[in-house]
Amino acid sequence: MSSIPVFAGLDYHQDSVQVCVLNEDGKVLINRSLKNEATLIDSVCRRFGEPQRIGIEACCGSANLAEELVTRWQLPVQLAHPGYVNRLKQSPDKTDFGDARMLADLARVNYLPKVWLAPDETRQLRRLVRHRAQLVARRKDTKLRIRGMLRENRLKCPHANAWTKVWFDWLTGEVDLSSSDRWILDDHTAELISLTGRIAAVEARIKLQVKNDPMVARLMGLPGVGLVTAVTFRAEVGRVDRFNSGKQLARFCGVTPRNASSGARQADAGLIRAGNPALRVVLIELAHRLINRGQPQFSSKAQRMLKKGKRKNVVVAAIANRWVRWLYHELKRPAKDSPAAAGGKRQAPAKN
Repeated sequence: MSSIPVFAGLDYHQDSVQVCVLNEDGKVLINRSLKNEATLIDSVCRRFGEPQRIGIEACCGSANLAEELVTRWQLPVQLAHPGYVNRLKQSPDKTDFGDARMLADLARVNYLPKVWLAPDETRQLRRLVRHRAQLVARRKDTKLRIRGMLRENRLKCPHANAWTKVWFDWLTGEVDLSSSDRWILDDHTAELISLTGRIAAVEARIKLQVKNDPMVARLMGLPGVGLVTAVTFRAEVGRVDRFNSGKQLARFCGVTPRNASSGARQADAGLIRAGNPALRVVLIELAHRLINRGQPQFSSKAQRMLKKGKRKNVVVAAIANRWVRWLYHELKRPAKDSPAAAGGKRQAPAKN
């Protein structure tokens, strides 16, 4: 095999992969479609020399192929952010030939917008967490449809709050509805009960998956952090040591303000649209708990901001940002040296 350095781009599809290989000068050595098999891709990438960098866009299934190429065939594969790659394209046309060529060229000049290739265990946890989130969204939709039917019939339980046991007894027994509406309501109720059971089952599966995970155990030992927050953070972030600072981690989590400055005007434009939305949601909910339950280093900061006239949503986002940046340093510290593990009082993060 030749030792000449080459660079490759892989445009991934379920049944095929477009493979483009370039030399150091950017000359196309091959650009053809192959079956989606790691063995074929490896042989083509090595045919003209020693691969130095191989780029593939992050999409459904590409991480699995990338991990196989890295672990089994020792190819230097890097996942690329599809949004950034798309912005770098110089043509409005989209073809597999051009996409693979673009990825190969970005790999050649070492300008590939890389994203983390999570190990298989982390990707499995992500699928479980996201499956739970989908079930919760479906349960919420079912509840809204039940409440909507009651509003249409101008019905309200006079002696109990919604979703309590007494309220359900009233819903299933005392509500006076037409036969068709009663059938629909019973169908919604059965779906709600089924979804609640399925959510409990997936949560039990998640607990089994992370029972020996030290990071999840440390997270759940922190005030305000429960199972959903801990496993969502673990699944989406993976490892904190892949970030250079707490600020970088907070930006990945989507809880930092987006700069909208120009010239003499200095301004923010809300939170950045980055990271997984579900992760940002659980962190915002955590910030509410930290403020409302009186965690001193966070609630006192929130009260000072509110007294200065800051809006509540801005304050909550700032506390989420502050907590993530504090957490970065907390998790990088050995568990035995952590104030949280020792039961001591944790200090608020220093101002930057």
